Amino acid sequence: MAGSSFGTLFKITTWGESHGAALGVTVDGCPAGVPLSAEDIQAFLDRRKPGQNAFTTKRNESDTVEILSGVFDGITTGTPISMLVKNEDQHSKDYGNLAETYRPGHADFCYDEKYGTRDYRGGGRSSGRETIGRVAAGAIASKVLKMLGISFTAYTKSIGELSVDYKNFDASEIMKNAFYMPDADCAAKAEKYLELIMSERDSVGSSVECIVRGLPAGIGEPVFDKLDAKLAQAIMSIGAVKAVEIGDGIDVVKKKGSENNDPFTTNGDTVTKLSNHAGGILGGISDGADLLIRASFKPTPSIYREQQTVTKSHENTMLEIKGRHDPIIGPRAVVVVESMCAVTILDLMMCGATSRVDNLKKIYG
Repeated sequence: MAGSSFGTLFKITTWGESHGAALGVTVDGCPAGVPLSAEDIQAFLDRRKPGQNAFTTKRNESDTVEILSGVFDGITTGTPISMLVKNEDQHSKDYGNLAETYRPGHADFCYDEKYGTRDYRGGGRSSGRETIGRVAAGAIASKVLKMLGISFTAYTKSIGELSVDYKNFDASEIMKNAFYMPDADCAAKAEKYLELIMSERDSVGSSVECIVRGLPAGIGEPVFDKLDAKLAQAIMSIGAVKAVEIGDGIDVVKKKGSENNDPFTTNGDTVTKLSNHAGGILGGISDGADLLIRASFKPTPSIYREQQTVTKSHENTMLEIKGRHDPIIGPRAVVVVESMCAVTILDLMMCGATSRVDNLKKIYG
Protein backbone atom coordinates (compact mmCIF):
# COMPACT_ATOMS: atom_id res chain seq x y z
CA MET A 1 0.00 0.00 0.00
CA ALA A 2 1.44 3.34 -1.05
CA GLY A 3 0.57 6.62 0.64
CA SER A 4 1.25 5.83 4.31
CA SER A 5 3.97 8.51 4.65
CA PHE A 6 3.67 12.29 5.01
CA GLY A 7 6.27 15.05 5.16
CA THR A 8 9.61 15.93 3.58
CA LEU A 9 12.19 16.49 6.32
CA PHE A 10 10.01 15.70 9.34
CA LYS A 11 8.49 12.58 7.84
CA ILE A 12 5.99 10.23 9.44
CA THR A 13 4.92 6.74 8.33
CA THR A 14 1.95 5.15 10.08
CA TRP A 15 1.28 1.41 10.09
CA GLY A 16 -1.11 -1.18 11.52
CA GLU A 17 -4.78 -2.14 11.36
CA SER A 18 -7.75 -1.72 13.67
CA HIS A 19 -7.84 -5.40 14.65
CA GLY A 20 -4.20 -6.32 14.08
CA ALA A 21 -1.65 -6.94 16.83
CA ALA A 22 -0.62 -3.29 17.08
CA LEU A 23 -0.48 0.11 15.38
CA GLY A 24 2.24 2.70 15.33
CA VAL A 25 4.39 5.23 13.53
CA THR A 26 7.97 5.86 12.51
CA VAL A 27 9.08 9.48 12.68
CA ASP A 28 12.15 10.20 10.55
CA GLY A 29 13.93 13.53 10.68
CA CYS A 30 13.20 14.64 14.23
CA PRO A 31 16.13 16.83 15.34
CA ALA A 32 18.43 15.48 18.02
CA GLY A 33 18.38 17.03 21.47
CA VAL A 34 14.63 17.16 22.09
CA PRO A 35 13.66 16.01 25.61
CA LEU A 36 11.11 13.24 25.03
CA SER A 37 9.44 10.59 27.17
CA ALA A 38 6.59 8.12 26.78
CA GLU A 39 4.56 10.38 29.07
CA ASP A 40 4.81 13.19 26.50
CA ILE A 41 3.28 10.92 23.87
CA GLN A 42 0.73 9.34 26.23
CA ALA A 43 -0.77 12.72 27.14
CA PHE A 44 -1.77 13.18 23.49
CA LEU A 45 -2.97 9.59 22.99
CA ASP A 46 -5.17 9.77 26.08
CA ARG A 47 -7.13 12.58 24.44
CA ARG A 48 -8.19 10.34 21.52
CA LYS A 49 -8.53 6.92 23.15
CA PRO A 50 -11.96 5.22 23.23
CA GLY A 51 -14.22 4.59 26.21
CA GLN A 52 -13.77 7.99 27.86
CA ASN A 53 -17.48 8.83 28.18
CA ALA A 54 -20.99 7.84 27.11
CA PHE A 55 -20.48 9.38 23.67
CA THR A 56 -17.50 7.30 22.53
CA THR A 57 -17.13 3.67 21.52
CA LYS A 58 -16.98 1.23 24.44
CA ARG A 59 -13.88 -0.42 23.01
CA ASN A 60 -11.64 -0.72 26.08
CA GLU A 61 -8.13 0.24 24.98
CA SER A 62 -5.41 1.73 27.19
CA ASP A 63 -3.54 2.90 24.06
CA THR A 64 -0.27 2.62 25.98
CA VAL A 65 2.65 3.77 23.85
CA GLU A 66 6.07 2.14 23.65
CA ILE A 67 9.02 4.08 22.24
CA LEU A 68 11.18 1.51 20.44
CA SER A 69 13.97 3.66 19.01
CA GLY A 70 15.33 7.14 18.50
CA VAL A 71 15.43 8.20 22.16
CA PHE A 72 18.32 7.67 24.59
CA ASP A 73 18.49 8.94 28.17
CA GLY A 74 15.30 10.91 27.57
CA ILE A 75 16.69 12.82 24.56
CA THR A 76 16.04 12.32 20.85
CA THR A 77 19.15 11.09 19.04
CA GLY A 78 18.30 12.26 15.52
CA THR A 79 17.65 8.70 14.33
CA PRO A 80 14.17 7.41 13.38
CA ILE A 81 11.74 7.30 16.31
CA SER A 82 9.52 4.23 16.19
CA MET A 83 6.47 3.98 18.46
CA LEU A 84 4.02 1.14 19.03
CA VAL A 85 0.55 0.82 20.59
CA LYS A 86 -0.84 -2.68 21.05
CA ASN A 87 -4.48 -3.53 20.36
CA GLU A 88 -6.00 -5.09 23.48
CA ASP A 89 -9.79 -5.26 23.01
CA GLN A 90 -10.62 -6.41 19.50
CA HIS A 91 -14.06 -7.99 19.04
CA SER A 92 -13.44 -9.27 15.52
CA LYS A 93 -16.50 -11.54 15.66
CA ASP A 94 -18.66 -8.40 15.51
CA TYR A 95 -17.51 -7.95 11.91
CA GLY A 96 -18.03 -11.50 10.63
CA ASN A 97 -21.09 -10.55 8.58
CA LEU A 98 -19.09 -7.84 6.79
CA ALA A 99 -16.70 -10.21 5.01
CA GLU A 100 -19.11 -10.42 2.08
CA THR A 101 -21.12 -7.21 2.59
CA TYR A 102 -20.24 -3.55 2.04
CA ARG A 103 -21.08 -1.02 4.76
CA PRO A 104 -22.72 2.17 3.43
CA GLY A 105 -20.50 5.20 3.97
CA HIS A 106 -17.37 3.08 4.52
CA ALA A 107 -14.39 2.32 2.30
CA ASP A 108 -15.16 -1.42 2.06
CA PHE A 109 -16.25 -1.37 -1.58
CA CYS A 110 -13.38 0.93 -2.62
CA TYR A 111 -10.74 -1.27 -0.96
CA ASP A 112 -12.04 -4.37 -2.73
CA GLU A 113 -12.07 -2.55 -6.06
CA LYS A 114 -8.49 -1.28 -5.57
CA TYR A 115 -6.75 -4.25 -3.92
CA GLY A 116 -9.03 -7.21 -4.56
CA THR A 117 -8.92 -7.94 -0.82
CA ARG A 118 -9.48 -6.12 2.47
CA ASP A 119 -9.34 -6.48 6.23
CA TYR A 120 -13.04 -6.22 7.08
CA ARG A 121 -12.43 -6.26 10.86
CA GLY A 122 -13.14 -2.70 11.90
CA GLY A 123 -12.07 -1.33 8.54
CA GLY A 124 -8.37 -2.23 8.74
CA ARG A 125 -6.28 0.76 7.64
CA SER A 126 -9.39 2.89 7.04
CA SER A 127 -10.31 2.66 10.73
CA GLY A 128 -10.11 5.65 13.02
CA ARG A 129 -7.50 3.74 15.03
CA GLU A 130 -4.99 4.51 12.28
CA THR A 131 -4.84 7.99 13.78
CA ILE A 132 -2.92 6.63 16.77
CA GLY A 133 0.29 6.97 14.75
CA ARG A 134 -0.57 10.51 13.66
CA VAL A 135 -1.22 11.60 17.24
CA ALA A 136 2.00 10.04 18.54
CA ALA A 137 3.96 11.86 15.84
CA GLY A 138 2.03 15.05 16.52
CA ALA A 139 3.04 14.92 20.18
CA ILE A 140 6.69 15.06 19.13
CA ALA A 141 6.13 17.85 16.59
CA SER A 142 4.18 19.87 19.17
CA LYS A 143 6.98 19.55 21.69
CA VAL A 144 9.55 20.81 19.18
CA LEU A 145 7.28 23.71 18.18
CA LYS A 146 6.65 24.60 21.83
CA MET A 147 10.42 25.08 22.16
CA LEU A 148 10.05 27.65 19.34
CA GLY A 149 7.18 29.50 21.07
CA ILE A 150 4.40 28.03 18.93
CA SER A 151 1.22 26.77 20.63
CA PHE A 152 -2.03 25.09 19.58
CA THR A 153 -5.63 25.43 20.75
CA ALA A 154 -7.91 22.84 19.17
CA TYR A 155 -11.55 22.20 19.98
CA THR A 156 -14.91 21.03 18.66
CA LYS A 157 -16.65 23.99 17.01
CA SER A 158 -19.97 22.40 16.13
CA ILE A 159 -22.07 19.28 16.54
CA GLY A 160 -24.94 19.04 14.11
CA GLU A 161 -26.73 22.41 14.11
CA LEU A 162 -25.22 23.38 17.49
CA SER A 163 -22.21 25.69 17.26
CA VAL A 164 -19.91 27.38 19.76
CA ASP A 165 -20.82 30.98 20.58
CA TYR A 166 -17.53 32.87 20.41
CA LYS A 167 -18.88 35.35 22.97
CA ASN A 168 -18.73 32.46 25.46
CA PHE A 169 -15.31 31.21 24.28
CA ASP A 170 -13.29 29.94 27.24
CA ALA A 171 -10.24 27.81 26.43
CA SER A 172 -10.21 26.44 29.99
CA GLU A 173 -13.55 24.73 29.26
CA ILE A 174 -12.13 22.58 26.47
CA MET A 175 -10.80 19.84 28.75
CA LYS A 176 -13.79 20.00 31.13
CA ASN A 177 -16.51 18.48 28.93
CA ALA A 178 -16.91 15.33 26.87
CA PHE A 179 -16.89 17.22 23.56
CA TYR A 180 -13.77 19.38 23.97
CA MET A 181 -15.88 22.49 23.44
CA PRO A 182 -14.76 25.95 24.64
CA ASP A 183 -18.38 26.90 25.37
CA ALA A 184 -19.96 25.24 28.44
CA ASP A 185 -23.52 26.14 27.41
CA CYS A 186 -23.08 24.65 23.95
CA ALA A 187 -21.52 21.50 25.42
CA ALA A 188 -24.53 21.03 27.73
CA LYS A 189 -26.92 21.36 24.77
CA ALA A 190 -24.77 18.97 22.72
CA GLU A 191 -25.02 16.33 25.44
CA LYS A 192 -28.83 16.32 25.33
CA TYR A 193 -28.80 16.44 21.53
CA LEU A 194 -26.47 13.44 21.24
CA GLU A 195 -28.54 11.45 23.71
CA LEU A 196 -31.48 11.95 21.32
CA ILE A 197 -29.38 10.98 18.29
CA MET A 198 -28.20 7.81 20.05
CA SER A 199 -31.76 6.90 21.06
CA GLU A 200 -32.64 7.10 17.38
CA ARG A 201 -29.75 4.71 16.60
CA ASP A 202 -28.14 7.36 14.42
CA SER A 203 -25.04 9.58 14.24
CA VAL A 204 -24.30 13.22 13.41
CA GLY A 205 -21.59 15.37 11.82
CA SER A 206 -19.28 17.86 13.53
CA SER A 207 -16.50 20.36 12.95
CA VAL A 208 -13.14 20.95 14.62
CA GLU A 209 -11.11 24.17 14.71
CA CYS A 210 -7.43 24.64 15.49
CA ILE A 211 -5.77 27.98 16.31
CA VAL A 212 -1.98 28.15 15.99
CA ARG A 213 -0.33 31.02 17.87
CA GLY A 214 3.26 32.24 17.68
CA LEU A 215 3.86 31.10 14.11
CA PRO A 216 6.30 33.56 12.50
CA ALA A 217 5.72 35.10 9.09
CA GLY A 218 7.40 33.37 6.17
CA ILE A 219 6.49 29.70 6.66
CA GLY A 220 5.31 27.81 3.56
CA GLU A 221 6.69 27.20 0.09
CA PRO A 222 5.03 29.12 -2.82
CA VAL A 223 3.12 27.30 -5.56
CA PHE A 224 2.57 23.59 -4.79
CA ASP A 225 3.78 23.41 -1.18
CA LYS A 226 1.85 26.37 0.17
CA LEU A 227 1.22 26.28 3.92
CA ASP A 228 -2.53 26.13 3.40
CA ALA A 229 -2.19 23.53 0.63
CA LYS A 230 -0.10 21.22 2.83
CA LEU A 231 -2.41 21.76 5.80
CA ALA A 232 -5.39 20.93 3.60
CA GLN A 233 -3.71 17.72 2.45
CA ALA A 234 -2.82 16.78 6.02
CA ILE A 235 -6.30 17.39 7.39
CA MET A 236 -8.14 15.89 4.41
CA SER A 237 -6.09 12.73 4.89
CA ILE A 238 -7.85 12.17 8.22
CA GLY A 239 -10.68 9.69 7.75
CA ALA A 240 -14.21 11.22 7.58
CA VAL A 241 -13.04 14.79 6.84
CA LYS A 242 -15.08 16.20 3.95
CA ALA A 243 -14.00 19.86 3.94
CA VAL A 244 -11.15 22.08 5.16
CA GLU A 245 -11.32 25.85 5.60
CA ILE A 246 -8.70 28.48 6.41
CA GLY A 247 -9.74 31.72 8.13
CA ASP A 248 -13.20 32.81 6.98
CA GLY A 249 -13.31 29.80 4.68
CA ILE A 250 -16.42 29.42 2.56
CA ASP A 251 -17.86 32.67 3.93
CA VAL A 252 -15.49 34.64 1.67
CA VAL A 253 -17.89 34.08 -1.23
CA LYS A 254 -20.35 36.46 0.46
CA LYS A 255 -17.85 39.30 0.86
CA LYS A 256 -16.47 42.17 -1.17
CA GLY A 257 -12.74 42.70 -1.47
CA SER A 258 -12.98 45.76 0.76
CA GLU A 259 -14.53 43.57 3.45
CA ASN A 260 -12.26 40.56 3.08
CA ASN A 261 -8.84 42.27 2.89
CA ASP A 262 -6.91 42.52 6.16
CA PRO A 263 -5.39 46.03 6.50
CA PHE A 264 -1.71 46.14 7.48
CA THR A 265 -0.28 48.38 10.17
CA THR A 266 3.06 48.77 11.95
CA ASN A 267 4.10 48.86 15.55
CA GLY A 268 7.71 49.90 15.41
CA ASP A 269 9.50 47.27 13.32
CA THR A 270 6.61 44.81 13.56
CA VAL A 271 4.04 44.50 10.77
CA THR A 272 0.61 43.32 11.92
CA LYS A 273 -2.94 43.15 10.56
CA LEU A 274 -6.05 44.90 11.84
CA SER A 275 -8.20 41.84 11.07
CA ASN A 276 -7.57 38.20 10.17
CA HIS A 277 -10.05 37.05 7.55
CA ALA A 278 -7.16 35.26 5.79
CA GLY A 279 -6.59 33.03 8.81
CA GLY A 280 -2.88 33.80 9.05
CA ILE A 281 -1.89 32.78 5.52
CA LEU A 282 -1.33 34.94 2.42
CA GLY A 283 0.04 33.58 -0.84
CA GLY A 284 0.50 30.23 0.82
CA ILE A 285 2.91 31.74 3.38
CA SER A 286 2.24 32.52 7.05
CA ASP A 287 1.78 36.24 7.71
CA GLY A 288 2.47 36.24 11.46
CA ALA A 289 -1.18 36.37 12.57
CA ASP A 290 -2.89 33.50 14.34
CA LEU A 291 -3.44 30.58 11.97
CA LEU A 292 -7.04 29.33 11.95
CA ILE A 293 -8.02 26.06 10.30
CA ARG A 294 -11.36 24.26 10.36
CA ALA A 295 -12.23 20.66 9.49
CA SER A 296 -15.72 19.28 8.79
CA PHE A 297 -16.38 15.64 9.70
CA LYS A 298 -19.18 13.59 8.23
CA PRO A 299 -21.49 11.62 10.56
CA THR A 300 -20.08 8.31 11.74
CA PRO A 301 -21.09 5.88 8.96
CA SER A 302 -21.49 2.94 11.36
CA ILE A 303 -25.06 3.36 12.63
CA TYR A 304 -27.33 0.77 14.20
CA ARG A 305 -30.19 1.26 11.76
CA GLU A 306 -30.85 -1.27 9.02
CA GLN A 307 -29.44 0.04 5.73
CA GLN A 308 -29.59 -1.00 2.09
CA THR A 309 -26.35 -2.24 0.53
CA VAL A 310 -24.87 -4.93 -1.73
CA THR A 311 -22.69 -8.00 -1.32
CA LYS A 312 -19.34 -8.75 -2.98
CA SER A 313 -21.26 -10.82 -5.51
CA HIS A 314 -23.37 -7.72 -6.32
CA GLU A 315 -26.60 -8.89 -4.72
CA ASN A 316 -28.90 -6.37 -3.05
CA THR A 317 -29.32 -6.92 0.67
CA MET A 318 -30.07 -5.20 3.97
CA LEU A 319 -27.40 -4.71 6.64
CA GLU A 320 -27.58 -4.05 10.36
CA ILE A 321 -24.15 -3.13 11.71
CA LYS A 322 -22.99 -4.57 15.04
CA GLY A 323 -19.97 -3.68 17.16
CA ARG A 324 -18.97 -0.57 19.13
CA HIS A 325 -19.02 2.79 17.38
CA ASP A 326 -18.87 6.50 18.19
CA PRO A 327 -22.09 8.45 17.48
CA ILE A 328 -19.89 11.41 16.51
CA ILE A 329 -16.33 11.76 15.22
CA GLY A 330 -15.31 15.36 15.95
CA PRO A 331 -14.50 15.32 19.68
CA ARG A 332 -12.03 12.42 19.48
CA ALA A 333 -10.58 13.94 16.30
CA VAL A 334 -9.69 17.24 17.99
CA VAL A 335 -6.23 16.00 18.95
CA VAL A 336 -5.82 14.38 15.50
CA VAL A 337 -6.40 17.72 13.75
CA GLU A 338 -4.00 19.42 16.17
CA SER A 339 -1.38 16.73 15.57
CA MET A 340 -1.54 16.90 11.78
CA CYS A 341 -1.25 20.70 11.95
CA ALA A 342 1.85 20.35 14.15
CA VAL A 343 3.47 17.77 11.87
CA THR A 344 2.82 19.92 8.78
CA ILE A 345 4.05 23.17 10.31
CA LEU A 346 7.24 21.67 11.74
CA ASP A 347 8.06 20.02 8.42
CA LEU A 348 7.58 23.28 6.51
CA MET A 349 9.61 25.22 9.07
CA MET A 350 12.47 22.76 8.67
CA CYS A 351 12.22 23.02 4.88
CA GLY A 352 12.05 26.80 5.11
CA ALA A 353 15.30 26.98 7.05
CA THR A 354 17.14 26.72 3.71
CA SER A 355 15.26 29.58 2.03
CA ARG A 356 17.95 32.18 2.87
CA VAL A 357 21.70 32.03 2.80
CA ASP A 358 21.70 33.99 6.06
CA ASN A 359 20.18 30.96 7.78
CA LEU A 360 23.03 28.76 6.55
CA LYS A 361 25.57 31.32 7.71
CA LYS A 362 24.09 31.23 11.22
CA ILE A 363 24.74 27.50 11.38
CA TYR A 364 27.90 27.04 9.34
CA GLY A 365 29.37 30.51 8.87
